[in-house]
Amino acid sequence: MHDEVTIGARLRILRRWRGLSLEELGGLANLSKGFLSKVENGKLALDRRSYISALAAALQVSETDLVGGPHLGKDRLQSDPHTVIPSIRLALQTNTLAEPAVERARPLPELVAEMARIEPYHQACDYVEVGRALPALLDELHLHVWWRSDEAAHRISLETLIEACTAATFTCKDLGYPDLAHLAATRAQEAAAILDDPVRTGEADFLRVHTMPRAGSWDRTLNAAQRAAGILEPHVTEARGWQVLGMLSLSASLAAAVEHDTGRARDWLDQAAGLAAHVPDTPDENWMSFSATNVGVWDVAVNVECGEHGGAVKERAARVDQVKLAEKRGRHAAFLADVGRGLARDKATKAEAIHWLYRAEQAAPQWIRNHKPVRDSIAVLLSQARAEAGGRELRGMAARMGVPH
Repeated sequence: MHDEVTIGARLRILRRWRGLSLEELGGLANLSKGFLSKVENGKLALDRRSYISALAAALQVSETDLVGGPHLGKDRLQSDPHTVIPSIRLALQTNTLAEPAVERARPLPELVAEMARIEPYHQACDYVEVGRALPALLDELHLHVWWRSDEAAHRISLETLIEACTAATFTCKDLGYPDLAHLAATRAQEAAAILDDPVRTGEADFLRVHTMPRAGSWDRTLNAAQRAAGILEPHVTEARGWQVLGMLSLSASLAAAVEHDTGRARDWLDQAAGLAAHVPDTPDENWMSFSATNVGVWDVAVNVECGEHGGAVKERAARVDQVKLAEKRGRHAAFLADVGRGLARDKATKAEAIHWLYRAEQAAPQWIRNHKPVRDSIAVLLSQARAEAGGRELRGMAARMGVPH
């Protein structure tokens, strides 16, 4: 099933497996028969989180079953990142905070420095480089947490473990291993509970929100994000707290958009914009890039999820200062991909969509070549391509993503 070309092809297999007609599935998912027919035939991309969630719930399968598991192609930038997963899995599954899996570790200052060294690779979605160091770092930090040599060192080891789990969470999530991402997020929550620090708890809650199951449960994701933001807000007194609260607000906004609650989605966006006024507009220095610029990035993502397309997306994207994203290649790639997907939905801007998606690939190739909504958009655009120049560009991206071309 995972070898099929598009999400639409997998949708057809799962629908027939369930013995449902297009009309019956449409009724269950609150989507039209005509829309589903076009998706199955590769004429429309299934790239909205709300549609994927509704269909997975209607079919009683996980979203991974619908969008497909990790696709390993011949392109090294696409396939090599998956080689880091087994060692990360080993570190997460064999360690606990009460029982580390190793007996020796480097001095704690060396581990703190190592985390600082790999963080830029994490931000750039360079999973291969992250994977070279992260498993050993996770092992050794678990040992330092267990040692409890003194209170100050114990806190530093817990804080650094949360940072390492953050890198593990998004590496696994981005590459299509949601259960492992959730384990990393849960470990961060365990560490934050020991610290009893509202801001660190908020960071761990942010990870949990982003690794919750999606099919039929975006309402729970929304509730979790809103609850975490509400708990953190009274305790925010410094920049890091504003940044964590801001990212929880943005997470709530996206979840509301998936739940088709456009008003609430935009209310949370407005709240995030207000919080951004408390911190410098420096995405490369702030936690999870939270800043006025990053609010603009999420503004595009939320409105594309709400169905915005074509020129409206282009106008919204023009408000984002991309220069400020230069050091945050992962954030920049996400922005470029969302703009590209929004432009791809409109006949008048499909040619421009190819350019934006290509730039996303150039910004963070390891991630974008494993990004299933982008892969599906490329497959659909390729099937519609007519102009020779556009066809060549699309065929190149399709080849790198393992899409038959």
